Amino acid sequence: MTAPVLIRPGAMTLTDWRSVYFGAPVALDENCRPDVEAGAATIADILARHEPVYGINTGFGKLASVRIADEDLARLQRNLVLSHASGVGEPLPVPVVRLMMALKLANLGQGASGVRWSTFSHLLGCLERGLVPVVPAQGSVGASGDLAPLAHMSAALIGEGEFFVEGKRLSAREAFAGAGMESVELGPKEGLALLNGTQTSTALALAGLFEAERVFQAAVVTGGLATDAARGSDGPFDARIQRLRRHRGQIEVAAALRELMRGSAIRASHLTGDDRIQDPYCLRCQPQVMGACLDLLRQAAATLETEANGVSDNPLVFAAEGEVISGGNFHAEPVAFAADMIAMALCEIGSLAERRIAMLVDPALSGLPAFLTPRPGLNSGFMIPQVTAAALVSENKQRAYPASVDSIPTSANQEDHVSMACHGARRLLAMTANAGNVVAIELLAAAQGCDFHAPMRSSEPLERVRALLRGRVPHLEDDRLMAPEIAIAAEIVRSGALSEAAGVELPSIAAAASDGPTAGPSPLPLSHSGEGFRESDQ
Repeated sequence: MTAPVLIRPGAMTLTDWRSVYFGAPVALDENCRPDVEAGAATIADILARHEPVYGINTGFGKLASVRIADEDLARLQRNLVLSHASGVGEPLPVPVVRLMMALKLANLGQGASGVRWSTFSHLLGCLERGLVPVVPAQGSVGASGDLAPLAHMSAALIGEGEFFVEGKRLSAREAFAGAGMESVELGPKEGLALLNGTQTSTALALAGLFEAERVFQAAVVTGGLATDAARGSDGPFDARIQRLRRHRGQIEVAAALRELMRGSAIRASHLTGDDRIQDPYCLRCQPQVMGACLDLLRQAAATLETEANGVSDNPLVFAAEGEVISGGNFHAEPVAFAADMIAMALCEIGSLAERRIAMLVDPALSGLPAFLTPRPGLNSGFMIPQVTAAALVSENKQRAYPASVDSIPTSANQEDHVSMACHGARRLLAMTANAGNVVAIELLAAAQGCDFHAPMRSSEPLERVRALLRGRVPHLEDDRLMAPEIAIAAEIVRSGALSEAAGVELPSIAAAASDGPTAGPSPLPLSHSGEGFRESDQ
């Protein structure tokens, strides 16, 4: 069984969040309990003084000036949850909502939200027992927090919503009865604490990031395989070229491509006597394009890791001073920018892969049979898979318009600038699926291209990749139904199996940016054995 991820409020890593997203169970570091209880005690003290404090004994948003009587405070929080549970659309995927719950626990566990330990434990108990709220995907503008989706999560906690339990959709009452649990009654400020925050946007952005990482790594592998299929040069991947440019992502992608192609007999066969001067950009500029994508994904990852460890509630409780202060930490602008960056990177990953597919099916560029079929004309081969890839790339371009540049006032202009982070992040899973399918088509096409070079073999890493694919998808001799094979290849890409089969260390988003070279060419020796150049390159 997978080891549980320990939720340590304010001290979680991207690796932790990745594990939660991919299904790891969770446990709690209860060292946060004193902070949680101190925050709740501060709320109790304020109530005892009968001071008007936003969200505790006042209305919300434009109604903040309305004072609420003590006897109505519990009802106030319940009304808040019910009225705000106004989302629409299909439910968010269960892995995303699990991540959202874990993010909310990490937020509340820092004691700045004023929730009681019992309420905090109730949310934890649902997550531990596999009770995952049904949360409609649409309805948040990314400020004042992800109100509608978090309200649906909270409605389930108080027995008014629905849960997914082991794949079944149940009413909250049914789910609690089956788990031996009861719904929670919210105390002062607790409804607001559960609703305020960026946890839905952040969960969706992290999910997109983790899926994008797998697609990125697979595209590095298929890019190497496509280069061999086209009998392209690995000269452009020479370390000296990359170090002069200085970008860390470029340096790492080139190193991975060199390692992927090292020892290829196909490559060795055209080190001399090849009259081509330079390869098309889709081969030659892989380090520059994919390296820039990697740097962008890492920048987004750094933002999201910070956001996930922060507190995005409002108002915030400062127990040491006995104060509650209203602010704007719920505004998800950082998440919106991160989501836009991930979207741009996904566009380019898919776009470059599609260009390699187009090159492989064109005999004038690749030197391979037209559309990668032994009998073109009678067979269409990879003609339409390339069209499918083009369609997916175009769709991703349309989806990639920056969400962060949009805003529409809400709450009678009290909330007059919003981030649109939630739908900016929500589009990422669809975009990763599109890009993953493009890379899957490239995997099929590149493997087919290498088949034509038999009996010459590629490198050991790339042969392991081909063997993985050929174990499930045979060489294409005559036309056959392609959609099921694309689906198989896509599953190999999305699962991470392709990267694992290569057995080469591939660049990761989790690597610390401070480790990279920043001050210029490396002082290490840059001697070169000569492998990787055509005569025409020199």
